[in-house]
Amino acid sequence: MSKAGLPKKSVHFSSAPIGDIPEAKRDIPHPPSPSPATRWGRLGWGVLGLAIALLLGALTRLPSTPAPITPLNASLGWEQTVQESLPPSAPGTLLGHFPYSEISRNLLMPIVADGSVLMHRTAAERFLQMSAAARREGIILRPLSGFRSVADQEYIFFDMKAQLGEQATQRAEIAAPPGYSEHHTGYALDIGDGTNLSTDLQISFEQTPAFQWLQRNAAFYSFELSFPKNNSRGISYEPWHWRFVGDRDSLETFYKARTRP
Repeated sequence: MSKAGLPKKSVHFSSAPIGDIPEAKRDIPHPPSPSPATRWGRLGWGVLGLAIALLLGALTRLPSTPAPITPLNASLGWEQTVQESLPPSAPGTLLGHFPYSEISRNLLMPIVADGSVLMHRTAAERFLQMSAAARREGIILRPLSGFRSVADQEYIFFDMKAQLGEQATQRAEIAAPPGYSEHHTGYALDIGDGTNLSTDLQISFEQTPAFQWLQRNAAFYSFELSFPKNNSRGISYEPWHWRFVGDRDSLETFYKARTRP
C-alpha cells in the first residue's frame, strides 16, 4: 500500500525493447497538437460560455416581483385633492400657493343681505341652497369672506405681515400672497357657525355643529375643503375655508392651476 492507502499500479513492459522504448509506452498514442484555428475556436467557445454564465447569474439576482408603485393620489375626496399632493416648491407656486386670476365683477352676486360678501353667481346659488338645507336642520352657515380683489389681498398679506412682524414664509402659512388667493376666483368662501361666533377663522371651528354638518353634506352641493390637515403644501389647516367645484370652469380653475408653468 502507498502512503495514501492505495495499491501501487504495476506496469509490465515487454522483455524485448524496440528502439529502447518499452512496448507499454508505445501502445499509448500521443494526440496530435491542435492547429491554431482549433485553439482559437476553443477559446471563443470558452469566452461565450463564460458570458452566458455571468448573464444567468445576474438574472438570478433580480427580484422576483417588482416593487409596488404607489400612485400619486390613490383616491380623491374633499379631504385630499390632487392639488395637495404637490410639494410647496412645485413650478408655478409661490410659498405653496397657486396663481389665480381675479374674476370679472359682473359675474359676482351677494350671498348676504347687506351685500358685503360676494361669490361667483354659480357658486353663490349653490351656497344659498346649502345654507337653506343646513338651516332646516338648525345649523346656521355664516358667510365670512367670499370674493377678494388683488388689492384686498395686498393688505391682508403685506400690511398684516408688517403689523405682526412676520416673515413672508410665516404669513404664507395663513394667507396667500396677492394674485395667489383662491378668493380671487369668486369660488372660495370662509364659513363660520352662526351660533358660535368666537370660532370664526379659528381651528376650534372644527368642533362646531356647522363644520360637522359641512363634513357630512358639503359634497352634495359641490363644496370641498381647500386646506385639510397636514397638507403637503405647508399651508395651515383651515376648517373654515371651502371652495366650489361644481362646474367645468370652477373645476378647471383649481385642478388645472397646478399645471401652469
